[in-house]
Amino acid sequence: MTKSARGGLFWAPRILTILFALFLSVFALDVFAETKGFLETVTAVVLHLVPTFLVVVLLVFAWRRELIGVIAFAGLAIAYVVVMWGRGFPWVTYVMISGALLVISVLFLLSWRQRLRARTAGQQPPGAA
Repeated sequence: MTKSARGGLFWAPRILTILFALFLSVFALDVFAETKGFLETVTAVVLHLVPTFLVVVLLVFAWRRELIGVIAFAGLAIAYVVVMWGRGFPWVTYVMISGALLVISVLFLLSWRQRLRARTAGQQPPGAA
């Protein structure tokens, strides 16, 4: 595998996780459509951003330990379907949220495997200082 492909495999799950967190943040904007006071609006925005905060915290832990990302993002995908099933959402909602989380999980798995291969081959793994 070329050096640029190894680097792409390192960065892909991290960049997609950041983009996914931004995607989730967009859903917090619907709070401003409601007519509430300042304190209620701030509280609602913070509550709507809890999933984004969770994704960012998981990314921080998974940044250097990809296996944490594999388990955590796959777990989030499953948890989302289990918790939200039966609430009347169209199937595309489950695909967008859980599907994206599963893709991120698989990319962290591939990145983890690449790091293991690089270590066994005596190479510098991507992202290593």
